[in-house]
Amino acid sequence: MRVGIGYDVHALVKGRKLFLGGVEIQSDKGLLGHSDGDCLIHAICDAILGAISEYDIGHFFPDTDQSIKDINSVEILRSVSDLVGKKGYKIVNIDAVIVAETPKIYPYREKIKERLSEILGIEKDSIGIKGKTTEGLGFTGRKEGIAVYAVALVEKTPGDWQELTGGI
Repeated sequence: MRVGIGYDVHALVKGRKLFLGGVEIQSDKGLLGHSDGDCLIHAICDAILGAISEYDIGHFFPDTDQSIKDINSVEILRSVSDLVGKKGYKIVNIDAVIVAETPKIYPYREKIKERLSEILGIEKDSIGIKGKTTEGLGFTGRKEGIAVYAVALVEKTPGDWQELTGGI
């Protein structure tokens, strides 16, 4: 088993839709980014990539590549999930903390978990999503952006384990 940690932050701006975990969230502001700005998915991707000893998502999806401008972050997560399988691992669980004064995460928590479960092909109860505020402190407290911390646990797939141990 291996663990990875991810972090991402994006500024909140008018004129963009807000996506977290592949779910559109009701808000008068969205996240600025080369992609759709879904910082939850980005942090999860980096956690998964770290767990399988890969580069971060900026290596695979650089913000200098105009061919992926405004890419849906769900596509990025699917690509990362595919890489997990190609490297002989499977995702065991994901845990994430979304740091934002607004919007409140709790009303969207189950929908986000369902969407991530669908994308990653893991059980909904293997995904933890929490919303936290900073009590008005810092850029998240001033409602200037959203930050996300994520952890991923992966394990070698059974076939690879049997090969490594000689089927013991």
